[in-house]
Amino acid sequence: MRLIFGLLLFLSGLGFASNGVGAQQWPAKPVKVIVPFAAGSASDIVPRLVLEEVSRQVGQSFIVENRPGAGGRTGAALVARAEPDGYTLLANSSAHTIAPALYPDLGYDPAKDFAAIVPLGSSPFILVVPPGGSHKSAMDLVTAAKVQPGAFNFASVGAGSASHLSAERFMYSAGIRAAHVPFKGGSEAMTEVMTGRIDFYFVAASAAVANVRDGKLSALAVNANTRSTALPDVPTISEAGFRGAEYPSWYGLFAPAKTPKEIVERLYFETISALKQSNLKEKLVALGVDPLELSSAEFEALVHRDIERDRKLVQDLGLKPN
Repeated sequence: MRLIFGLLLFLSGLGFASNGVGAQQWPAKPVKVIVPFAAGSASDIVPRLVLEEVSRQVGQSFIVENRPGAGGRTGAALVARAEPDGYTLLANSSAHTIAPALYPDLGYDPAKDFAAIVPLGSSPFILVVPPGGSHKSAMDLVTAAKVQPGAFNFASVGAGSASHLSAERFMYSAGIRAAHVPFKGGSEAMTEVMTGRIDFYFVAASAAVANVRDGKLSALAVNANTRSTALPDVPTISEAGFRGAEYPSWYGLFAPAKTPKEIVERLYFETISALKQSNLKEKLVALGVDPLELSSAEFEALVHRDIERDRKLVQDLGLKPN
């Protein structure tokens, strides 16, 4: 019996050693990163920039794969079910914390089925309207919407997305309603605003800045507590006259929940190292993305707080998925 027990301990030790070696050798092959939104969206641009630098550091490719649909739930579900070996990751936005508030039967749990690795940055949403129109301020837009109730619409990148809830919080503060027109991707939504077929849209600064500077979109407000460094002349939503309409947003990297701790720590270290590179910092700042310096544990806590924040917002507004 002693011999058998000793043999079992030895084999168990080999198993632990094997797992450790596997983690130390990571990544031994390309890493797939699921972005649950369309290519060209803010949630796609930011991780591509960051992971390009991480790829150079670790000597392996990080292959970004877009899996848009259902406000980010389609891609997130794929990663929740993936093998927790560090070779399938999720790059998501604040939409990650909205899903459980709107869809109680997700098939996955954003809090329990993922390990929050590292935030890639924070970015406010910009209230944009068609260029050259009569709405020169957020108050102009609200006044017109009150004069013509039911005549206005707004875009989002899907029901339950951060852009959707940004608009809902603004409308609640302003006392107006407008028809929700969800799109699969931010590029399509912006095109519809540019043509005038959509009246307004809360778009992430990282996707809005270039179009605002080029005059393709008119920016009326920033839904954050401070002005965007990339668009300093655009007032905050509070400065525009709508208190309580702020809706902070972030981008972050996640892994399936049971991914080895060593791999999560390596991912955190490599991503933080990439974010400190001056060339990458300049690119992100130009897009309106500000640093969000948190440890993995702090990021995990932020995710859990935002899940509760969004659940309360959805309940207060009586929102239903459409």
